[in-house]
Amino acid sequence: MAVSVRRTIGLAAALALAFGTSSLQAAPGKPAAVPDIPIPDIKYTKFTLKNGLTVLVHEDRKTPVVAINTWYHVGSKNEKVGKTGFAHLFEHLMFSGSDNFNHTYLNAMERIGATDLNGTTNQDRTNYFQNVPTSMLDYALFAESDRMGHLLGTVDKKKLDIQRGVVQNEKRQFENQPYGIAWELLTTNTYPAGHPYSWTVIGKMEDLDAASMTDVQDWFKQNYGPNNTVLVLSGDISPEQAREKVEQYYGAIPPGPPLAKHDAWIAKRSGSHRTVAQDRVPQSRIYRTWNVPGAHTQEEALLDLAARVLGGGKTSRLYKRLVYQDQLATSAVASDSSSELGGQFSMTLTARPGADVAKMEKVADEELRALMKNGPLDAELRLAKTAILAQYTRMIERVGGFGGKSDLLASCETYTGNPDCYKVYLQRIKDATPAMVKKAMNDWLSDGDFVLQIDPFPTGLAATQTGLDRSKTPDTGKAMSLKLPPMQRTTLSNGLKVVLAERHEAPVVNLQMLVDSGYASDNADMPGVASLALRMLEEGTGRRKSLQIGEELESLGASFGASTNLDGAYVSMNALKATLPQALSLYADLVLNPSFPQNEFARLQQDRLAAIAREKSDPQSIAMRLAPALLYGPDHVYAKPGTGTGTGTGTEDAVKRMTRADLAAYHATWFKPNNATLLVVGDTTLAEITPMLEKAFGAWKAGDVPKKVIAEVAPRAAPVVYLVDRPGALQSVILGGQLAPPRNSPEALPLEIVNDVFGGTFSSRINMNLREDKHWSYGVRSLVSPAIGQRQFMSISPVQTDKTGDALKELVGEYRNIAGARPIANEELKFAQDNKTLRLPGSFETAGQLAGAYSTILQYGMPEDYFNTYTEKALALTPQQANALAARSFVADGLVWVVVGDMAKVEKDIRALNLGEVRRIDVDGKPLP
Repeated sequence: MAVSVRRTIGLAAALALAFGTSSLQAAPGKPAAVPDIPIPDIKYTKFTLKNGLTVLVHEDRKTPVVAINTWYHVGSKNEKVGKTGFAHLFEHLMFSGSDNFNHTYLNAMERIGATDLNGTTNQDRTNYFQNVPTSMLDYALFAESDRMGHLLGTVDKKKLDIQRGVVQNEKRQFENQPYGIAWELLTTNTYPAGHPYSWTVIGKMEDLDAASMTDVQDWFKQNYGPNNTVLVLSGDISPEQAREKVEQYYGAIPPGPPLAKHDAWIAKRSGSHRTVAQDRVPQSRIYRTWNVPGAHTQEEALLDLAARVLGGGKTSRLYKRLVYQDQLATSAVASDSSSELGGQFSMTLTARPGADVAKMEKVADEELRALMKNGPLDAELRLAKTAILAQYTRMIERVGGFGGKSDLLASCETYTGNPDCYKVYLQRIKDATPAMVKKAMNDWLSDGDFVLQIDPFPTGLAATQTGLDRSKTPDTGKAMSLKLPPMQRTTLSNGLKVVLAERHEAPVVNLQMLVDSGYASDNADMPGVASLALRMLEEGTGRRKSLQIGEELESLGASFGASTNLDGAYVSMNALKATLPQALSLYADLVLNPSFPQNEFARLQQDRLAAIAREKSDPQSIAMRLAPALLYGPDHVYAKPGTGTGTGTGTEDAVKRMTRADLAAYHATWFKPNNATLLVVGDTTLAEITPMLEKAFGAWKAGDVPKKVIAEVAPRAAPVVYLVDRPGALQSVILGGQLAPPRNSPEALPLEIVNDVFGGTFSSRINMNLREDKHWSYGVRSLVSPAIGQRQFMSISPVQTDKTGDALKELVGEYRNIAGARPIANEELKFAQDNKTLRLPGSFETAGQLAGAYSTILQYGMPEDYFNTYTEKALALTPQQANALAARSFVADGLVWVVVGDMAKVEKDIRALNLGEVRRIDVDGKPLP
């Protein structure tokens, strides 16, 4: 459950968020011409029930999964001053159960194996989405339709108060993050009073406190009828099956009342206004925003292109000037965010520590004015178009969730009545010229009338005469078999192992080089070398400079990424089938021939120092950085800050002493074909790809590689509590840590299931306790991070400050309970087993997801059939085995606790618990008096 604190963004930007953005990177010299990337065509069938419910069906038989995507055309813009936050509050309430489905919704969906499961609210709509196994479709449709038509009987004051508390903790948690105050200030200062976008989606605390049962009931009755809803079913289902099921479950729900519809209200501003505020952050940041036309306008596409050219990544003008050339900023981005009534064009500039903030702002303005004066270059516009079209090509891999096919169909139908509206947008992208982009920028970025229109209420809306018998919930189905494509293997002439998994549904190929190294390969006095070396792979080779690499990647529609974890380095490229030969040539150059240029190293060295400063300003990051050394001991190879689930950024001292020669030595030492495996997933065959790989990598020479020694750590004899002071913190973060067996241990899979009972899912014990029962937190969790050696096993609990001591006491009790004081019940175990097994098919839609699964098998030495036999093994776990494992695995009397918060307010309560020795430390782990 989430609130969209930003504006609803343009189609291109929406996909960038959904799929993530890498430094999109071209052969030396002039960028290649735009590849002929066709506009996707998502086939659908559309029908409307008599009660006004609009239904879209898209058939995709790739996996036995159906995406259910429900869009209610109501968001924060439909609220009134003094009653803000209702749309988001109601999004939460609709997860609390309904008249005939009186279960916590997320618990119930987790039980049947739903994936991509959530709900979100923004200014314009509220949506709920989940991918479910085909065998569970009836169960999910019953639940989804019941909360549409039969909700209010279960919404009582207790549920209202609980969810009100959860939302308020969500607001606190967001505002407690660095730069968290920005969105409230941006919203209230960019729109005039009374404008539907002049308050934040999450609303005001006082409005949430004042919400009454009558307010809540009236809000639901007005806005959540079928005639204000679009339902999309996408995946393993035919239109005929869909129509039958939707009529069965939704047909008897009566339509809602006539609706008022806002017209566009851009609220164009004049003049320049400025506000200065302070926050606990390590770097200054400037947001600069203009009100512009919104979604589904000609200007949206043109301003999306302008934003990408100006600040859309490594090839953009702001990046080249501010981050790369002048080095005044660590990031500089531009975006065009498109909502229904209007949009906002923004620049966000984060200053490098010590930089002249005024100069940074001035230089950014110079780049903006230059682009407005002359328009984009033809080459810049080609890159921007290719990047957007490539994102849509990747989108067709997924049926649901953020950015999937069902999401796009639902969005287009909700806002325009035309499910194909994305084609109009992409055609506008293709047709755009530099002159058109220039004009749009000058029309809206150089320096408005409210009309109320009432349309007749559509006639003929009615419920069907016969309704569904809702006294009985449909039977749930069973876990479905999973047959992933086989891992085909070959070895190149130089000994490089190649593993291929074919996946031909989308014209995409994913390449991933796995190198046995990772944070554990860093010298103890130089943590962070591995991750910075991987970061620099795209910063230059013997033949290509940094910005040329970015241009070439964009021209090919490819994305590149390099990262490290505890035990390995990963170098990935996602390429289009149409440009695979050229992309593979670039990929091999980046993997084999990084030059680690001194100028790029000096820049990224400063960026890394700034990143560490940001980590040390965020409470959860502080705890995560400290945990490894406290759990493994300072001399262990896993004891570097940010390891495990962190980022491996290293320490400030090490990064300051680091040289480019250290990075080159790391690459020369560990990057050998006999120490690597190349995983290929996607639209190719072994016969097709092997000659291409031989050409690209055959000259890579084998050599000796050091051996990492991963020592085993003895169990801790007594608990220790570490306190880190963060004065003024709105929340405390409580981390409880211990060690667990390696990822390839026979106990790894059973421990995943037991951990789900404890803290691994929404319906887990600790989340139900601290979020749902106590509403002291927006959400708590526990996780077991992967590793070849012993793994970090930890719970992470952000809680409101005044409940820190109480929450820590509850967590200690939960650890004791799971270890035997309150054994795992049969129902709890079955829930966890069902969740793990039923959700499995929804985890392998994309080439990237499949690559992630197979890289896990390869890195940790697991059986090739691990995922194909997962269901059988998970379901074989008995309650007796689960409880015996929990008793061995959860050591309440040997935990390391790290609490980050305002110690002036919480330390006394923590010490009063007498959990064990209490030590005060700073953010670097150094002892304090």
